[in-house]
Amino acid sequence: MVNHVAEVDGTEEFYQPEDLAEELTGHGVDPARDTWAVWAGEELVAWTAVGCPTTPDHEGHGRAHLEGGVRLDHRGRGLGRALMDAAEPRAAQLVSERHPGRPGHLSVGAGLVGSSAQAMLRSRGYADVRWFDMLARPLDGVPEIPQVPAGVRLTAPGPEHEDAVREAHNLAFRDHWGSGPVAPEPWHERWVARSARPSLSTLAVDEEGRVLSYVLVGEWVERHAYVNLVGTVPAWRGRGLAATCLVRTIRQSVDAGSYDVIELDVDSDSPTGATRLYERLGFRRTLQTVAMRRALPL
Repeated sequence: MVNHVAEVDGTEEFYQPEDLAEELTGHGVDPARDTWAVWAGEELVAWTAVGCPTTPDHEGHGRAHLEGGVRLDHRGRGLGRALMDAAEPRAAQLVSERHPGRPGHLSVGAGLVGSSAQAMLRSRGYADVRWFDMLARPLDGVPEIPQVPAGVRLTAPGPEHEDAVREAHNLAFRDHWGSGPVAPEPWHERWVARSARPSLSTLAVDEEGRVLSYVLVGEWVERHAYVNLVGTVPAWRGRGLAATCLVRTIRQSVDAGSYDVIELDVDSDSPTGATRLYERLGFRRTLQTVAMRRALPL
């Protein structure tokens, strides 16, 4: 069902069964209360799910995310609206329980700009708030890995780096829209996920073992390396570390011989100018999706 929606809507958000199973059993998820499905006989034709991080975002807001979809031949029958009617109260309840007294909002990825989901969500009071570009690069013409500053080395992440990378990520993303600190439990689930590919990932660390920059890679679609996260701690921005880590990761993907392309998503308004960096390294936009949001009453 998830892959059907990704194909017919052109979002390329494909899953393996194990990936979805990990999400449904993740920290803070109660499938019996946080997911809904519509069946036509033996066929699943629509679904939705809600999630709510236990930490507020960097603006101090509680937030919940809703996702889902309707099979193409069952659209136009009100199934999406019915599922949102069920899911929104649960999402608001989770925000209230986990972030009492804080302002909150509900967010939804509405797919490609101009999608039917975008129109439906606007009718429910959601507004476009951000656009995300998917970028892709073929695995040819890879430059040499640049020289790193003295006292810095590049390495693949190992189990010993888990918390250090989490701390670096929380620091690196504290000025990014919609982000918030990631708690240890969901970070661990991401770290050991089936899709994680540490052999393709790259860390820049100093002599004390502090993580200065990182590129974490996963594989969601066969022969597609996907950059899940890129970040540099603020004190080390502007020194080319993210670019250096990315070049190493691209070369690792080439050397693995198991990939044809490397992809990533980027906030089109990223405060770090990340899109320009990726374009310099040969990435080009393949599609753009929209994020929508609706404020919750206090």
